[in-house]
Amino acid sequence: MTFDPADEGLDADEVRELVDETIENNEIVLFMKGTPMMPQCGFSKRAVGLITKYREDVETVDVLQNLEAFRAALEDHSGWETIPQTYVEGEFVGGSDILAELDERGDLAETLNAEDVEVDASDDADDQTVESPF
Repeated sequence: MTFDPADEGLDADEVRELVDETIENNEIVLFMKGTPMMPQCGFSKRAVGLITKYREDVETVDVLQNLEAFRAALEDHSGWETIPQTYVEGEFVGGSDILAELDERGDLAETLNAEDVEVDASDDADDQTVESPF
């Protein structure tokens, strides 16, 4: 695949259709700038890192194909125009700050419907013994 700077990407109608179908047909969706392998902003990198901490089966969409059209289409779903945006089972969850807040509270795994995830509970910290690596 080659990069063509003259390529204008998807038009607004194609973006709306892509957003609607992707949210409807995937359990977890992250609309981000770039890709998981090459995020193009710190917030997108943070969001993909938090999600993949609990789930590997996340659908990602690179909004840089037509950023303004994606902002408008996503705002119709969430009321927000900021990117990244995470959806779980068709419901808007939030951006990287919301994901981080959920993770700090210990709620992100549940929000992402993660199964068999071992979460470090700070309340149980006194009961754990620390083993020396030596």
